[in-house]
Amino acid sequence: METLSNHSELDIGKTIEVTIINLLQARKPSASICPSEAARLVFGKDWRNWMPEIREIAGKMSKQNKVEICQKGVVTDIDTVKGPIRIRLPLGSNS
Repeated sequence: METLSNHSELDIGKTIEVTIINLLQARKPSASICPSEAARLVFGKDWRNWMPEIREIAGKMSKQNKVEICQKGVVTDIDTVKGPIRIRLPLGSNS
């Protein structure tokens, strides 16, 4: 397995994005994931250290309308939300 030092920041961001989309597509359309699910898959035992990057990528994806950021089932703005979030595909999306 390659180490993270072998990847550029762009590669890591793309890996996170693809992982989030794959996790969401494997679930029913209205289902959400916890960002830590993607972190665990991408970073293994060091997943906690990467949570800020996971949230950052999820935020970028939400601004591109690829995903929605939710808190307590309500779509929210990643730039202002505090505390736990969930990520889901936009409702009505065929992705």
